[in-house]
Amino acid sequence: MATIPPHLTPEARAAAGVKAVTARRERAAVKAALSEGTIGIFEVINDGRESIQRMRVSELLDAAPGVGSRRTYTLMNKAGISETRRIGGLGSHQLQKLRSEMILNKVPVSPGALIVMSGPGGVGKSTITSYLRNHPAIWVSVSVTTREPRENEKDGHDYHFVTEEKFDQLIAQNNLLEWAEFAGARYGTPRDAVAKALDLGKHVLLEIEIAGARQIRKADPKALLVFISPPSWEELVDRLTSRGTDSPERRAARLALAEEEMACVHEFDEVLVNHQVEEVAAALLSLATYRSKETLK
Repeated sequence: MATIPPHLTPEARAAAGVKAVTARRERAAVKAALSEGTIGIFEVINDGRESIQRMRVSELLDAAPGVGSRRTYTLMNKAGISETRRIGGLGSHQLQKLRSEMILNKVPVSPGALIVMSGPGGVGKSTITSYLRNHPAIWVSVSVTTREPRENEKDGHDYHFVTEEKFDQLIAQNNLLEWAEFAGARYGTPRDAVAKALDLGKHVLLEIEIAGARQIRKADPKALLVFISPPSWEELVDRLTSRGTDSPERRAARLALAEEEMACVHEFDEVLVNHQVEEVAAALLSLATYRSKETLK
């Protein structure tokens, strides 16, 4: 039985037409930038716009310099990707296979960037991380910890909760990029998960303390260390002292620690002032894209 198309009002038809024209223009602009070499294939794959996610993979590869229709067919066939598959329908296994085949066929592949975000407590790092968590170009690292889960925390989403013995094994097997002890519990960044995300062309975001950032600097000199600064010291003080449940001693300790953390700003590659979360998130993405291109050179 034939499907009857929905009846649209003139206004709805006009809006749909505008949306279609916008989508075509966005795809055309992306393909032009791709052919000029100003963006890479995986940058396009990680573009979250609906118009780009609906682009056929074959259309994307064919637009890349040095690929063409013949190599597009070969790459997709070996990666197990159908001719009709759209970018938004690619699974992680297909992405890994595609990336591997591109490397084997000497197609330039931009690596993801490792972004280490740190700064004083109360500056808004967690809010920035939450804002970027669902961005297709970003993979937020999930730390392992030996502490018990808090209410509403989920294993694998907020943290990987492990035993002390398991944490010892991770250290012994060099499976942590960094780790530290805080308030009687240990926290660390799993090395393999970070490497896997970078291999998929994702920018990996680590929200960690300054001691951990120093360890990352030693483990991976290519990592981008970004310090999140408050608009002013007075505003940070207001944030840190606004909790009515903190004792005077606890407030004093939090302020003293914040002073120590602010003094470490010179150890970082970039400093972003957190006036607005959206602006900081956009700046982080821009810095990550630039770093990945520099790494490719």
